[in-house]
Amino acid sequence: MKRRTFLRGLAASAIAAPAAALAGAEGALAAGAAVQEVDAAAASYYVATTEQTKNKILVFPKNKAFSDANVHWSFSPGGGGWSNLSDIKIRNTEAQGWIALVAASGGRAGIVDIGSEKHTELNDLKWSASPGGNPHAIERVPGNGSVIVASSGGKLTLYSPSSVSNLSTLKAVQTVSYGGAHGVLWDPTYELLWVVGQNRVSHYAVMGSGRNTRLKYGRHFSLGSGNLGHDLQPDYTNKNKLLLTATKGVWELLTDSGNFRVRKISSETRVKSYVKHSSGEVVSIRGDNTEPRKWANKTVRFSASPDRSRSGAQFYKARIWTAAFQ
Repeated sequence: MKRRTFLRGLAASAIAAPAAALAGAEGALAAGAAVQEVDAAAASYYVATTEQTKNKILVFPKNKAFSDANVHWSFSPGGGGWSNLSDIKIRNTEAQGWIALVAASGGRAGIVDIGSEKHTELNDLKWSASPGGNPHAIERVPGNGSVIVASSGGKLTLYSPSSVSNLSTLKAVQTVSYGGAHGVLWDPTYELLWVVGQNRVSHYAVMGSGRNTRLKYGRHFSLGSGNLGHDLQPDYTNKNKLLLTATKGVWELLTDSGNFRVRKISSETRVKSYVKHSSGEVVSIRGDNTEPRKWANKTVRFSASPDRSRSGAQFYKARIWTAAFQ
């Protein structure tokens, strides 16, 4: 696909500045757009999904059918190292506006330019790398500009820039062993990087700047034996709470007053994705335990609205379409 400006007259509301349409905007900015308050009670928002049958990031309005006609934004990287897309996060940068952080179990991770087109492909990547080891999650540290990829093969890979405003200067500077690393999320309240993996969730401090940035281990919290962590996401109703899933259930990670602790809230198994919108609605995906991808499901679940299914789809992760961390 050739580069072009997509629907310039609609860009402010549809692509470059989707914050205006989101109940979960939480003050996030998109590519030069002003912060706008949105009525969370309306619970009209967008959901970003990793769909592994066609291997695309597909974003849909939550209140419409998950059909091709209703796709709000997409990323289609093809296969190979980009097979089985496993994570999508939206982040805001001062220099580039909104970007999409993406990771794929095939071995690749990268950053996509959101504002250029409605349907993006590999030529819309601003940066990419091959961390390997089955990448499952990706995060970016605001201000510092470093990117961390969690690979379930047992490692975190830290990429740091020589120039924060230039994504293309990101380079691998550190690898940290972490068993079963599946989820990674930045906590701006305590300026910590949280990681979930085999039997535990941990936090790291991000020390230094530029290519001298390093991860420093802090502390871990047990999830019990036989619990491979799957997902780590915000609770957009409470900045002092994170949500994580593992083999045997769903947990809250409570961080109020720096008194970190975990609390199990559900024993439902095979929950691969779990996030709470600012309206209080939970969006989740549970692996259907059928081939060819036991970890995926054609249905995205909503706790206060009709579930959304897509024929032939295999959704693995679902995210609130917002650049907010909490």
